[in-house]
Amino acid sequence: MDAIECMKTRRSIRTFVDKPIPRAVVEDIVECGRLAATANNLQPWVFIAVEEPLLRKQIADVTDYGKFIARAPVCIAVFCSNTKYFLEDGSAATQNILNAARAHGLGSCWVAGHQKNYAGRVRDMLGVPDSHLLVSLVALGQATEEPDPAKKGLAEVLHWDRYTARFSR
Repeated sequence: MDAIECMKTRRSIRTFVDKPIPRAVVEDIVECGRLAATANNLQPWVFIAVEEPLLRKQIADVTDYGKFIARAPVCIAVFCSNTKYFLEDGSAATQNILNAARAHGLGSCWVAGHQKNYAGRVRDMLGVPDSHLLVSLVALGQATEEPDPAKKGLAEVLHWDRYTARFSR
C-alpha cells in the first residue's frame, strides 16, 4: 500500500476478528514505531506487545475508553522515559504504529495513556519502571468493520500565511 493511501484511509477500529497476529507482523509494526521522528534522536520509547488475553482484559478494565482492548489480539503499550519531548516522541511512534498496522491490512485504535488515572496501574501491570510514562495503548487486529466517519474538508482547516475566520462546525 502506498504511504499516502495508507494515511488517507486509516481509521480507528474497535472490533476485531478473534485471530492472532503473527509475531513477525507485530515486530514489523513496532519497528516502524521505533523509527519515528524523535527530538534530539533520544528515542525515549519502549514498546510492550501484550498478547496474553487475561492481561489485555485487565488493561481494558482499568481504561475509560479502551474496553475493546480485551477483544483485540494484541495491544501495544507505548512508554517513554521522562525526557523533555517524551509526549511528542511517543505520539510520533504511535502514529507510525497506526499507519504500519494499516499497511499490513490490520485495524488499530489509539487509546490515550498520558495523564490518565490508569497510566500508573498499566505501567505496574506490565512491569515497566517508574522512570517511564505511558503515552498510548494501541489495539491491533484484523478489522470486522470499515468505518467511514465524516472528516472536515481541507478548506475548513487549511489557512495560508495567517488564520482567517471562515466557518466552524
